[in-house]
Amino acid sequence: METRYGFIHEKIDIKILILFLLSRLPDAVDPNRLTEMTTQCDDGISYFDYTDCVSELEHTGHIQNIAKGYIITEKGKQISEITDSGLPYSVRVKAEKLASKASEELRRDSMIHTSHTVKTRGGNMVKLSMSDGVSEIIKLELLSANEAQSVKIEDNFRRNAEAVYLKLIQMLTDGEIN
Repeated sequence: METRYGFIHEKIDIKILILFLLSRLPDAVDPNRLTEMTTQCDDGISYFDYTDCVSELEHTGHIQNIAKGYIITEKGKQISEITDSGLPYSVRVKAEKLASKASEELRRDSMIHTSHTVKTRGGNMVKLSMSDGVSEIIKLELLSANEAQSVKIEDNFRRNAEAVYLKLIQMLTDGEIN
């Protein structure tokens, strides 16, 4: 039997931690990201116990796996509010930090949109946009040579949208940004 260090060893504590994390996120989280966040919170969590807990939480209706990832349900939120204080303090602090970072990344991702379509006469039309949470602040449509180039443009825009916007503004205003 392996010796595990950390504060969390029981499945109920892992479930409370998963609900704690999900209740602090503004949107669905990728399954791999949730795994990473949960296992980083405490050294006592094994991957196999974690996957069992996620499966059980999904089966009981506390969380839901949608196309974009896992979200907490109303039932899960109610349980989380009651049980959050049962987590060890150090685990809660670490979970809050991880959830805060993930929350910012999810918010940013929700404001950046990319897609591409194949043109009938060759090439792809790549659509890129970014909003500030209220309205679109930039929207670009570019012709790309092929699928690979389209995907690369989309990926680079996702990673650097703010820098692309600022560079474009600088170029169009001869460097005068007020």
